Amino acid sequence: MATVTLVPQRCAAQMPIKYNIVRQVMPDSTDLAYYGKKHFWRAAGEVVGFNIGLWAFDRYVQHGDWAYINLNTIKENFKHGFIWDNDQLGTNTFLHPYNGSLYYAAGRSNGFNYWQSELFAIAGSAMWELFMECEYPSTNDVIATPIGGAVLGETLFRASDALLDDRTGGMERFEREFASFLLSPMRGINRIVTGQAWRRRATSGRMFGTPNIFMQISLGIKTMAFQGRMRSPYVGASMLLDFEYGDRFEAKSTKPYDYFTVRAELQGMKYQPVLSQLNIKGRLLSREVLDHKNSSGSIGLYQHFDFYDSDTITNIDKVPYKLGVPASVGVGFLFRDVERKCYIFDCYAHANTIILGSILSDHYWTDERNYNFASGFSLKGGANITWNRKKASLSVSHEYYRLFTWKGYKPGTNLDEVDFRTLNVMGDKSVASFNVTEVRFDYQLLKKLYGTVLFSNKVRSTHYRDWPDHVSSTMSLYAMLTYKF
Repeated sequence: MATVTLVPQRCAAQMPIKYNIVRQVMPDSTDLAYYGKKHFWRAAGEVVGFNIGLWAFDRYVQHGDWAYINLNTIKENFKHGFIWDNDQLGTNTFLHPYNGSLYYAAGRSNGFNYWQSELFAIAGSAMWELFMECEYPSTNDVIATPIGGAVLGETLFRASDALLDDRTGGMERFEREFASFLLSPMRGINRIVTGQAWRRRATSGRMFGTPNIFMQISLGIKTMAFQGRMRSPYVGASMLLDFEYGDRFEAKSTKPYDYFTVRAELQGMKYQPVLSQLNIKGRLLSREVLDHKNSSGSIGLYQHFDFYDSDTITNIDKVPYKLGVPASVGVGFLFRDVERKCYIFDCYAHANTIILGSILSDHYWTDERNYNFASGFSLKGGANITWNRKKASLSVSHEYYRLFTWKGYKPGTNLDEVDFRTLNVMGDKSVASFNVTEVRFDYQLLKKLYGTVLFSNKVRSTHYRDWPDHVSSTMSLYAMLTYKF
């Protein structure tokens, strides 16, 4: 692979000590003209072809009962209409949005912009729900798949773009194309079909040039205690990935996702899911509102994707928490105090509308679902301070989600006796709150290696119409080594 240049930068919210992997370079006009040509029929054919291929796999390999379709099942889908389904949290709030990202990428890799590509995701989701399953079409899927799909699709598309270089050849070209394919498979297929994957050109072929990119990986031990039971905590391995794309204080940008952040946690804990956390914030547009000698600030419109997952802790037979928010948008404010002699400070605040969310239920356990669908709002804020340029840093953040489940089942309903295939409810009629508090301290050990201590606390509180109120908390403590690329 080509040699990269590391450039020290000022601190940034959530990522207080930051290095850019490469210098920023604007896209070449030749590349924009070459890859910006729209190919509608090719994009539409890829959406339809993907759905047919996925259905064929479900029908002839997995033999899934939902894949046995015919004209009668299609007619029944249109006649009955949409319902809230009972799939697992990971399926509804992660896998379906990932499918949506493939529909989205079909449009994006064929010359369409962010908003236009969203139409391909909507069409692909509607086709699947109405034609490709013998189960009734899902209300939550036609919301989560295209909206969440745009979040995942654009972040993965831009990340894949940063890896490409049409000027290279040989093994380096293969490595770049293969890595880009893994991030955005639909784009990779397009490049193979059109021959772009091996065609050498005088320019890089990157539609977004070379943006500011920052990445850090933290590896270490995680302990998790439910309801403060520190005597018998769960202990396992954890990996945190933080990725930042673009310049958060470049306030003149009007293109969606010129700036976004990704936080993901993968863990190795007994009986717990591998993917326990995924947070994405993508800026749709922004404006500068403060520009003084010692400070600057901007306000913008942001799209959010949030996913927190845990599973049953066996020694107490409890599930600590579950939260999925694939469709959320709101206003965000960023503030930065310019570098001083001893410290750097910045902070952020977001207020969002949640179009579709889901949160763990203590009572709705039907088929594969143990959570309530809901909508509502969220508030997020945080602050960072870095001392002695990049020797040590402290960051604090808090997220508050308020979720309303308004379409519940009738009082007295026995969920063990209902037909979950026709049950059309969001879950328990309830109002739920979910709080995530995090405190992180980093201390420099070597040039780019840091020791990290992180504490998080997740509190879920639910007020039910038909059941007693419930409150639970889960504390986690991390001891990690962090490498800042």
